[in-house]
Parts: sequence; C-alpha cells; structure tokens
Amino acid sequence: MFVAIAITATAIEMSRKEDVPAQAPARLVLPGRDALREGQRRCQQLGQKAADDAECLRVWAETRDRFLGRTRAPAAPEGR
Repeated sequence: MFVAIAITATAIEMSRKEDVPAQAPARLVLPGRDALREGQRRCQQLGQKAADDAECLRVWAETRDRFLGRTRAPAAPEGR
C-alpha cells in the first residue's frame, strides 16, 4: 500500500508543470557614436606610425584617463 502511494505521488509530481516566471525580453543596447573608440580604431590601423601621430597620443592619453577614472585637467590659459 505504501509503495502504491509513493508511486502515485511521484507520478503526480512529475506530471506537474512548473510555473516559470515570465522573463522580460532581452533589450539590445546599440552603442552610440563614440569618438574615442573611433580614434582607437584609427590608431590601431596605423600600426607603428601611430607612435608618431599626435592625435593617437591624445587618444591614448584620454583612453588611459578614462580607464583610471581620472578627470581631465583644465587647460592652462595661453595668454601668459
């Protein structure tokens, strides 16, 4: 008798459908235009020549500052 009850309970448990909570549909995040990223790509394509390119040096400095969480220092006035 006990075995019959156990088998019946197991069969009922296995036949139950679990209520799966509905998941929100995944959102695609489309990146906006990132001038820094574009500059990095340009410098990457220049290869060794990028070491002599002033724009690439600026891009690398900005990338480093962004990575380290630094804020840009205000530019010194040129009138002096």
